[in-house]
Amino acid sequence: MSLWVDKYRPRTLDDLSYHEELSSRLRSLAASGDFPHILFYGPSGAGKKTRIMATLRELYGPGVEKLRIDQRVFVTPSNRKLDVNVVQSNYHIELTPSDVGMYDRVVIQDILKEIAQTQQVDLNAKQKFKVVIINEADALTRDAQAALRRTMEKYMTNMRLIMCATSTSKIIAPIRSRCLLVRVAAPTDEQMGAVLNHVAKKERFALPSAAAEQITSASDGNLRKALLVLEAMRMQQPDMRGGADVARPDWETYCVKVADSILSEQSPQRLLDVRGKLYELLSHCIPPAVVLKTIAERIVDRVDNELKPQIVHWAAHYELRMRQGSKKIFHLEAFCAKIMMVVKNFNVMGVVDDWDV
Repeated sequence: MSLWVDKYRPRTLDDLSYHEELSSRLRSLAASGDFPHILFYGPSGAGKKTRIMATLRELYGPGVEKLRIDQRVFVTPSNRKLDVNVVQSNYHIELTPSDVGMYDRVVIQDILKEIAQTQQVDLNAKQKFKVVIINEADALTRDAQAALRRTMEKYMTNMRLIMCATSTSKIIAPIRSRCLLVRVAAPTDEQMGAVLNHVAKKERFALPSAAAEQITSASDGNLRKALLVLEAMRMQQPDMRGGADVARPDWETYCVKVADSILSEQSPQRLLDVRGKLYELLSHCIPPAVVLKTIAERIVDRVDNELKPQIVHWAAHYELRMRQGSKKIFHLEAFCAKIMMVVKNFNVMGVVDDWDV
């Protein structure tokens, strides 16, 4: 039994119920003889991967859904072995090179050369090139992006790249200039409500408008989250009329507790306690950038208006440092220490620190 978010995922561009103009444009691209490299970007849960797979189906037909998962082993120049999970069909290959951290350049170079130097196996295929889907393209290192740029130029005839990212700001300009940029915006509350009602109708139950509004407001434009919350609420209350609470993930509740503890006391002992909580979050594989963002958002909601711009400034500052550095915990702890200092100076002396690093 699959989750509703997978069970009712649209398979074709015609099935997509919002951003119809974008679907029409992708259909035209797939039908044209000159398919470009594409960079899909937009917030999480907006439907980027769904649109990518629907576009591939438009390019190659239903055969693109016959997937297999392989584990590839790559060897670094220092003879270190890297295991990377790869999802592929006869027409495309999908991978997430950022999973191996600073060694993503090795994965990019090896797998793209292998794909690009081989011809399409299926002689009846509509297209003569294979497609490589790169997830989390904005998490690639600068070296990996430089390797990607060279490969894009050299092997255009046998291969097309489709990259998926949250933002284009972390992708180097040479890659952006070689791709067609496709922004997939988050659905509106009305569009999310329509999808929720469609799923409810398929599952043969009535979704009260109050429950639909509660789910959409808690999802912040993330349709995947909305469908998961809908299914969870349905399990809790089959009639959906009792106004069940929208459950938060445990990690999010934990991040809120960290933010509250930072604001309640600013001391070396409290910083030590916060460090332990941060280690706990990282050990459960919560992305450090998500941890920092969630803590910062909670702090911004609870501090004085004068401090809000400074909290956002330091969150951006330490997110950049975290991206450039290697030990994420150092930068998360430095952010918490800095916020403690800013809040304490404001509470004790009523002054806002200057923003110099």
